[in-house]
Amino acid sequence: MNAPKVGFLASYDWLEQVPDYPFPEVAFAGRSNVGKSSLLNALVLQRRLAHVSAAPGRTRSINFYPVNGAWMLVDLPGYGFARVSKQERQRFRDLILGYLLHRRQMALACILLDSRHEPTAGDLSLLEELELHYRPYAVVLTKADTLVHAHAQERLEQIQGLLRQCNHCMGVVLTSAHTGAGRTQLWAIIQKAVQQCKPITDRA
Repeated sequence: MNAPKVGFLASYDWLEQVPDYPFPEVAFAGRSNVGKSSLLNALVLQRRLAHVSAAPGRTRSINFYPVNGAWMLVDLPGYGFARVSKQERQRFRDLILGYLLHRRQMALACILLDSRHEPTAGDLSLLEELELHYRPYAVVLTKADTLVHAHAQERLEQIQGLLRQCNHCMGVVLTSAHTGAGRTQLWAIIQKAVQQCKPITDRA
């Protein structure tokens, strides 16, 4: 697969600042140490699209990246990051939930979970909110290369089991930014969501 044409467009600290872009949007969200930036870079075959930091919580705003002139990749701040003020944590929460639950351009939310660990209460709460608000989402399990194959498959089956009765989950994907595992599968889910997205101009 050829590398998509992706570039940085804009960054916003508040959802109210974000214009009504006329393109479907695919958002990436997850805990601050889940490996979101590394996976985003691996997905679009670029090394430095999203900044990878040794310290979690680097992304503090909502960042927009046009892809092939057809849709937007949206990088949301990590949640669960403790080394910020209570006020800043609340801003992150408002920004993330406000976007995921109400942004009309969103075609798909990719929720990243660390495959090495059980889903946290915050992870499960976010998935529940998406389901209750009829929002399309996919669960992306990261860092699969750090597990032996059998353990990675166990985690995949566990999450699939948790979501078996859910109506708005478009898939569960086991990925590795290091090896590229799961990239093709994730890309297929994203393309399907973008193609099924109703044109923005036709929405109420």
